[in-house]
Amino acid sequence: MTVHVVMAREPIPAGGPSLFLAGPTALDPVLSWRPAALEIVAALWAGARTLTVFNPESRGGRRADRYEDQVDWEFAARDVAGAILFWIPRDMVTMPGMTTNVEFGLDVRSGKAVLGAPPDCPDPERNRYLVHVAHRYGVPVRTTLDSTVTTALEVVARSASG
Repeated sequence: MTVHVVMAREPIPAGGPSLFLAGPTALDPVLSWRPAALEIVAALWAGARTLTVFNPESRGGRRADRYEDQVDWEFAARDVAGAILFWIPRDMVTMPGMTTNVEFGLDVRSGKAVLGAPPDCPDPERNRYLVHVAHRYGVPVRTTLDSTVTTALEVVARSASG
């Protein structure tokens, strides 16, 4: 029932249940959505083993010296994750999520993706294509952070038992 958070570019542990928190990273001064997601994860995780949560934000706000180091870490963490939670509270000014669009396209057929697309975000129409693609490939689509986390944890549990 323990959750261990691994931040950007930190060593990726081998094995065990894991979840990647994909989605746009807020631009200052907008606050990140990931702390709220982590609170929900910690409250809901009931697995017997420690859950590793990969958070692509930097510990202490320290950005990567090389952009490629960040990108490579994110690819590696998404590859080993049992589930990939995409939360996209689209705001074309503060959280455009252009990289997230590409990541979702890469992961949509993985069987690990869960898409959260809140209808009350500033630019919900910009998520329409992702929602359509998700439905086409059987990716669960949710509209709240709570339900997105819940579904992602169900995917983690299935991947950990299979």
